[in-house]
Amino acid sequence: MSKQIEIERKFLIEMPVLINLDIKKDMDIIQIYLTNGKQNSQRRVRKITEGNNNKYFYTEKIFVSPTHRIENESVISAQEYDEALKEARNDCALVAKRRICFNYSEQIFEMDIYPFSSDLAILEIELDNISQEITIPDCIKVIKEVSDDKRYSNAELATAGAFPSDTI
Repeated sequence: MSKQIEIERKFLIEMPVLINLDIKKDMDIIQIYLTNGKQNSQRRVRKITEGNNNKYFYTEKIFVSPTHRIENESVISAQEYDEALKEARNDCALVAKRRICFNYSEQIFEMDIYPFSSDLAILEIELDNISQEITIPDCIKVIKEVSDDKRYSNAELATAGAFPSDTI
């Protein structure tokens, strides 16, 4: 299991025209939250489909701050994924989203598109440090930064089935 500090910033954006982006990956993600682990860590499993290939991941996160997490992630088998589903939380909806990864100005961005919105998406970037400068492509209109707003977490968005009503 790989262990690392994750520094991430998130932005609510208007859906850009995808043809304007240097897309490196386009995948579908099914994410299911499991009962909390040791030290109240957030646990989840993911099934990631890219083309005709499925990969499965198990992740544990300990939240240090809204932008910093200690993350442990490992690749698991389809059987281990199915077994982990027995520990799914009843209070969290399944997260289904499309993730598009693209490069811009020597940065790697991840854009999450949810089935409940054709107008809005979440743009994420992992950083080496919190003060690192971010250059967002001109073709993307940022509505606001949502790094420290829990309502924009995957679990909250999936459970609500919509972006928060005061989004714009």
